[in-house]
Amino acid sequence: AWVHGDPRKVIYPTDSYGQFCGQKDTLNENKTILFYFNILKCASPVVLINLQCPTTQLCVSKCPDRFATYIDVQASYRYKPDQWNYFKQFCKPGFNNPRKSVAQVLRDEDCPSMIIPSRPFLKRCFPDFSTKNGVLTVANQTTFKDGRGKTRNVTDLREAANGINNVLDARSVGMKIFEDYAISWYWILIGLFIAMVVSLLFLVLLRFTAGVLFWIFIFGVIGIIGYGIWHCYWEYDHLKGIPGSDLTVYDIGFQTDFRVYLQLRQTWLAFMIILCVVEVIIILMLIFLRNRIRIAIALLKEGSRAIGYIMSTLFYPIVTFILIAICISYWAVTAVFLATSGEPVYKVMANQTLCKYANLTCDPETFNTTNVTKLCPGAQCTFAFYGGESLYHKYIFIFQLANAFVFLWLVNFAIALGQCTLAGAFASYYWASRKPADIPLWPLFSSFGRAIRYHTGSLAFGALILAIVQLIRVILEYLDHKLKGTQNSFTRFLLCCLKCCFWCLERFLKFINRNAYIMIAIYGKNFCTSAKEAFFLLMRNVVRVAVLDKVTDFLLFLGKILVAGGVGVLAFFFFTQRIPVFAQEAPTLNYYWVPLLTVIIGSYLVAHGFFSVYAMCVDTLFLCFCEDLERNDGSTAKPYFMSASLHRILGKKELSPKKA
Repeated sequence: AWVHGDPRKVIYPTDSYGQFCGQKDTLNENKTILFYFNILKCASPVVLINLQCPTTQLCVSKCPDRFATYIDVQASYRYKPDQWNYFKQFCKPGFNNPRKSVAQVLRDEDCPSMIIPSRPFLKRCFPDFSTKNGVLTVANQTTFKDGRGKTRNVTDLREAANGINNVLDARSVGMKIFEDYAISWYWILIGLFIAMVVSLLFLVLLRFTAGVLFWIFIFGVIGIIGYGIWHCYWEYDHLKGIPGSDLTVYDIGFQTDFRVYLQLRQTWLAFMIILCVVEVIIILMLIFLRNRIRIAIALLKEGSRAIGYIMSTLFYPIVTFILIAICISYWAVTAVFLATSGEPVYKVMANQTLCKYANLTCDPETFNTTNVTKLCPGAQCTFAFYGGESLYHKYIFIFQLANAFVFLWLVNFAIALGQCTLAGAFASYYWASRKPADIPLWPLFSSFGRAIRYHTGSLAFGALILAIVQLIRVILEYLDHKLKGTQNSFTRFLLCCLKCCFWCLERFLKFINRNAYIMIAIYGKNFCTSAKEAFFLLMRNVVRVAVLDKVTDFLLFLGKILVAGGVGVLAFFFFTQRIPVFAQEAPTLNYYWVPLLTVIIGSYLVAHGFFSVYAMCVDTLFLCFCEDLERNDGSTAKPYFMSASLHRILGKKELSPKKA
């Protein structure tokens, strides 16, 4: 790709001769804008920007700023040479023959039949559309001459104008958003810093508040469901004796107005029964799983304590972010080089719709010697797109898939390296006999060194398996997109099933890989052995796994909402100047929601980065806890490494853990 690719094809517009506009050290160095001879032939801005418009395209130094037609300029060039000198800069290079008949000029497309006041956008000349009193105009005019003896209305350009105006409006909005960022970036950074501090405090305080938050939520849910049961009973009793309330749902049939069903006693009875069943299930789960819930909460508190001793782990996500950014950059650059590695392809552009040579490939150097121009007067050999017929060009799509596969592999490897590094650091905390005295010096750095030196192959193998499944999912999505509209019901069903199956497989592999990396960090065994041992260890503690997973998910989700919502509310009051103390400091913005959304999304991402470390800590401590229970019995010969709080919850008698 780097040998054949040419990113200039993306940066610079290309004229009808395959030459770049604005490229240095070329004849077009000072001609940076692409001009269309007859923009009426271009259906929409999408055609103008992404595809080739069926009209001659030239590189120009500036867009036209006036209305003019070739007929008028030719008629007056003797006594108004300035008009001709201005008009000819939009003609083909070297053309300076105003005596040539209009028919021949338009046939050969030596010059445009007309020029329209335009302005550059995306390095292309677009008509200068505006709206005056609700009427579409170009340079304050509603009509123009098309250069072929007709006066046309500006509305003839409406199809292109609608899309172009939308794009130009978007550019205006984009400029205002950029201004808002330029004014408020300092306060956005302050908001993100506050989010970081709040996230850190939340993790540190979890050792004291994890149990309280969880039980408040659980009893809150029980209370809300209890109120729902009482309300359903009250409605059921209140409707007693009201005419029509004793009808059944079957009697009234299907109704679009849901309020009709609320007038039936049967509806409220059904609601009450459903809520009672849910309430009983929750209460029974709390009764039978209370000990496992206590263990899960204790592990959450232990995770907070571990992070308190190894604070450097909170900043490791920055390393993962940098590695992933490098992977994305590598993939993007290679993809651009691959996409621009084609040779210029020229096609016959004919004015006549019945020309049999239209859209066929041609060679611009030998085109004038062929009989195409005789059979199709006015036909030209113009640049169409970049491509090729060589073996390399035929397999560019395969190369793009390979590049995407390498990208997925590298990203998954970067994530795996982070998970293994964090797992090694937190495992060194758990297996320390005396905490924190026996925790190794620089545990995070030591764990990173071990992962790089000893476990690179295992991490790469786990990332490879996941990348293969993800690539299959990408291919399925591509096939689904390509076959839309042409596929039958069976094909749709089959694709849907395959996408669902591979989504489930990816989720399962991510779960297995995560725990395999923890076992690799603890024991140093290879990927397959670690994955097998982790899987069977989790299966032997499947109920604990489920309880811990849900309790952790709930608390971390609550934390993310708390951080993003709290900082977002603070930012809202600040940017809307509703805080009297900072009313004078708040910047004046075009759209206050620009920095507000940035702060909210950024705060959520910051919280996610911190909490992902916490989740990895809890998962590592849980596997260590399960291993501790299976390897040790709490005796003097085989003492537990778990903390005293976990040991108390287990209720082991005459056994004592190592001092923590």
